[in-house]
This record gives sequence, C-alpha cells and structure tokens, in this order.
Amino acid sequence: MTLPIKMRSWLFAPGDSEKKMAKAADSAADIALFDLEDAVATENKAIARQMVHDFLAARPEGRERLWVRVNPLDGPYTLDDLAAIMPARPGGIMLPKVYGRQDVERLDHYLTAFEAAHGIARGSTPLIVLVTETAEAMFHTGDYKGAPRVVALTWGAEDLADSIGASSNRNADGSYGFTYELARSMCLLGAATAGVTAIETIQGDFRDLDGLKARAEKVRRDGYRGMLAIHPAQVDVINAAFTPTEEEIAEAQAIVDIFAANPGVGAIGYKGGMLDRPYLSRAEQLLRQAGAL
Repeated sequence: MTLPIKMRSWLFAPGDSEKKMAKAADSAADIALFDLEDAVATENKAIARQMVHDFLAARPEGRERLWVRVNPLDGPYTLDDLAAIMPARPGGIMLPKVYGRQDVERLDHYLTAFEAAHGIARGSTPLIVLVTETAEAMFHTGDYKGAPRVVALTWGAEDLADSIGASSNRNADGSYGFTYELARSMCLLGAATAGVTAIETIQGDFRDLDGLKARAEKVRRDGYRGMLAIHPAQVDVINAAFTPTEEEIAEAQAIVDIFAANPGVGAIGYKGGMLDRPYLSRAEQLLRQAGAL
C-alpha cells in the first residue's frame, strides 16, 4: 500500500481534548495521531471515542493524515474504538502492544468488516504497528512481510520496560539501555524486511529541541524515515531532520548520473574513491525519499 502523504512526523494528541486534536491537525505534522490508548483514562474512553469520531467527521478534507491509535487487542476496548471511529473514515490506525503478526491479521479482519459496513473501500485503511512494546513481540519483528495494511513499523521503550519488569530503560548517562537499543534495531530490521517505513519512537523531553535534532538526524542516517512526536514544538525539527538537504540530493543525483553514464559498470571512481552498486542503491533511495526520482 502506497500512501499519498509523507510520513516524517507523527504528532500525538489525546482523543479526549478537542483543543489538542485541533492543534495537531492544524500543525505541520505529516500525520496527526488521535490517541484513545495511553493518553485517555479508562473513565474517559467512551467520550473520547465520540470526540474523535466527531472531529474526523467534521474534517473531510485532509482526513488521510488524521490517524487514530486504538487500544490494544489484548484488552476490552478495541472493537468499541473501531465501531465508534470507522464510520468517520480515519486516515489510518496505529495498533499498540502487539504480540506478533497474528494481531495485525486479526485487526485486518475487523477493519474489513467495518469498511464493508460503512461503504469504505476494503483494505484502504492503513496500519502502523508498535512492534516492541511486549517482550514476546521482540521475537517477531521480522514477521511482517506481506502483512495486510501495514505501511510502517515503530517501537516503544516504556511499555517494553514494563513488560520485562525493568525499573528503568536508561543508562546512567540518559541513553537507552542495551535491550532498548536492540528494540530500535529490531524495528528497523523488521521494517526493512517488510518493505515498509521505519518510524522512530518519541522523545519525552519536548523542550530539548537540540537533543531531538541530533537524535532524529542520527536515526535517519541509520535508516529511519520518520519519528513520533508528543508536542507541536517537535514537529518542525523532525520534518527538517527527515528531509534530505539540497547537498544530499545533489550528491545522490551525481552518483546516479555517473552510473547512468557508465552502464554495466559494477564499480567506478568518484572523488578520489571507488563507488560500487550499494552506493547507487542508497543514492536512488534518497532521491525517492526526496521525491526527485
């Protein structure tokens, strides 16, 4: 499934706050994520579902970038979430706390039924999946190739820490511990295996924009193509970090051009070094990311 929108920045907003949903929807975020899960207390979930439905229904234009995080399938709320929001045709769904591919396939069945019931094209509601929030899920991050509806994978460290009984997910210097860096890597490898987009998890300190910039640029170099956000102030930093610069585009185009001018060559001299086919592949990927190929 190919989306007609970018997926650099994903801005959460609690589903029980019309003001915050409007702020997210009106922001520069590529995708606004209305949250029915962790951001909404149990006693507010029913009203939040109705508020998210009403908000979506009132904004038919640009709805493809208005997504909803539903509650996890191992709890009692997912079907109620879907029954409330699907008539308003959300742009996509985030599924949290999966245990493996079987959860995606189960959600696909639910979505297909709701799409049929409400005149929505079957299979047209895409998914982003949180693939590291349970210990069991860590063993299945590579299982999503060909999984229905999935366009992106992302990861989380807080719920994973809870799942394994850790008292903290951070080292003394504030960096993630080994298990959580492993989760980041497994999400990236799983997304590459599935041929979908890898999305970095949140940065909780929304005031540290310099730290956010450094982290976002680092994970983009690693292969991530977007990042979750919890505050509007983070959006511009994320968008900039995941947008190739003019210099990067020019360099990639030069590499593509030199291989095009020398068809059939496996390696070629360039700026005092040698380029082989992986360099060409990476250049082409960057140009596609920039919309220049």
